[in-house]
Amino acid sequence: MLFIWRGSVLKKIIVQLAVILLFSLAIYFFKGKIFDYKVHLNPTIFTLIGLALAIFMGFCNTASYDRFWEGRKLWGLLVIETRSFTRQILSRVNDSSPGAKEEKEKIIKMVSAFCWSLNDQLREKSGTEHLTRLLSVEQVQQLNDKKVIPSIILGFIADWLNEQQRKGSIDTIVMTSMDHHLNQFSNISGGCERIHNTPLPFAYSVLLHRTVYLYCFWLPFGLVDTLGWMMPLIVLLISYTFIALDAIIQEIQEPFGEEENDLALNSMCRTIEYSIFEQAGMAQGELKKPDTYFVD
Repeated sequence: MLFIWRGSVLKKIIVQLAVILLFSLAIYFFKGKIFDYKVHLNPTIFTLIGLALAIFMGFCNTASYDRFWEGRKLWGLLVIETRSFTRQILSRVNDSSPGAKEEKEKIIKMVSAFCWSLNDQLREKSGTEHLTRLLSVEQVQQLNDKKVIPSIILGFIADWLNEQQRKGSIDTIVMTSMDHHLNQFSNISGGCERIHNTPLPFAYSVLLHRTVYLYCFWLPFGLVDTLGWMMPLIVLLISYTFIALDAIIQEIQEPFGEEENDLALNSMCRTIEYSIFEQAGMAQGELKKPDTYFVD
């Protein structure tokens, strides 16, 4: 674990740590003096400030992780709901017409397209690679210039279900159950949008960021007389702890990004598509089921 680089925030903060280390070495070299003025800071002050800072960082870390974990639960629920919806499509839609299998494959592709479109919306992408692969030409054209594409695709799915009900392939009870799944899809989409569009209050981030760096740059003055030549190393260790946690808080508070510690939405979408296609006996093509949700 000491030498793992992928997923570590060290590469993000290594410049800051290098600056603090050089600053600490300068303070040690000049014996804590600035222009012949000796800066006297009692180490006890840093104990009190560090305790308060640790409590505040713990609050911010909890708030950020709650956002990360709620996003993960929503996408975990999406995996469950897509599989249940696919099972009902395959077992409850009683269509014996020659093109019934192709119709069921069409709706299953729409479900996968919904997941990919939600992924793109949360990551503020306008990619159409998966939509053109999974939807018809007419449907893709209807999505042009639309802002909330997942909701439009849910409309496509609802239209398909209504058509099947008109044909008598779905009875009222089954239709009610499938409508519940559509509501769940809509709730998941709305929950993810709420997390994405409502970040932690900016004042928290600014206060935490400023306090951490002020603490780390004043710390050498309080330790130079008591630790001697070990002071730069101790300051580096303490600074790494605080600055790294600050960086993690900033990273995971937006769980739908594309950084290494964000949710692996691409892997989840591939898993959903792999599983529902497998349920329906549909060709997977080059689609591979990911070994883990942590690699995007």
